[in-house]
Amino acid sequence: MFRRTLLTSTAALALLLPLATACGGDAEAESSSGLSSVTLAVGATGWKNEEAVLKFAHLDDTPYKVKWSLFQGGDQQLQAVHAGALDLASSSEIPPIFAAADGKPNFKVVAVQRGTTLNQEVIVPKGSKVTDIAGLKGKKVGYVQNTTAHYFLYELLKRAGVEWSDIDAKPLLPNDGLAALNGGGIDAFASYGTSVITAHQQGARTVGSGKDVLSGNFLWSARDSVLKSPAQRAAAADLIARITKAYAYIRDGREHEFAKVVAKATHQPVAQAEKDFRDAQAQRPTQARTVGDDTIASQQKVADAFTELGALKEKLDVKSFWSRALDTDLEKAL
Repeated sequence: MFRRTLLTSTAALALLLPLATACGGDAEAESSSGLSSVTLAVGATGWKNEEAVLKFAHLDDTPYKVKWSLFQGGDQQLQAVHAGALDLASSSEIPPIFAAADGKPNFKVVAVQRGTTLNQEVIVPKGSKVTDIAGLKGKKVGYVQNTTAHYFLYELLKRAGVEWSDIDAKPLLPNDGLAALNGGGIDAFASYGTSVITAHQQGARTVGSGKDVLSGNFLWSARDSVLKSPAQRAAAADLIARITKAYAYIRDGREHEFAKVVAKATHQPVAQAEKDFRDAQAQRPTQARTVGDDTIASQQKVADAFTELGALKEKLDVKSFWSRALDTDLEKAL
């Protein structure tokens, strides 16, 4: 199953590659012609919620073009950046770590979006006798590799006194993991977002949560070519700022109306979608900020955990792939 997933991911990236010529371009030409000549290829995870948020808030009328592409995880987005198929990727702290581990990253982390860490869970299927993380010892546990799920599963196991080697760990993408959980192929699944929502609708139970394990720092990574172009930098900063403003617009008494959009996309009742959105924004309002020493230190802590786990061959200095090149533009846009 995992091999088939990798083949599917490779095929998807091949389809996206033609975008690279449209979004790369000559930096000097873009700078002279302004934002109207810019096309940003931007990644999304889940159901293109950022695109939906902008449309709902009437902030999708950008002076530049945006091509959104949907992925099952931030790790796939960073793969697409590496392949030249994306200009801007959104992810947790984890995918950039592995994307940079070969020492040849073609991107920089340029901004941080603070967000909720709800719906980041270890779940078991209906009828399972497992009641807590300690009960996973000796079990087949699926997880989304190189993502928040990988990290919080490791941390939760460690806190419960269970070694990673004590479980039969199975790297799976969200949709494949959900199918394996329902089909009896795995005993538990560490995942996030819509896959967790769907699993609960199908009777799954939570045995562990990453809510208080994760920092709530979600990273915007820009391809190096974007940072070389003043026009593309300005467009990227403007887009990130618009998303912050769009969430603020929804929080200003429009949660119920936006919940209808979410419910349609995620196939859940409007009341549940509204509750989830309100809970998420109450925990940590979605908003962007510029790069800070604290955000770099937070990711370093995560990278060190993966070194300890053995997922990274050697210690990684994460500040090597952070950049403040977007700070000025982003501050103005916010």
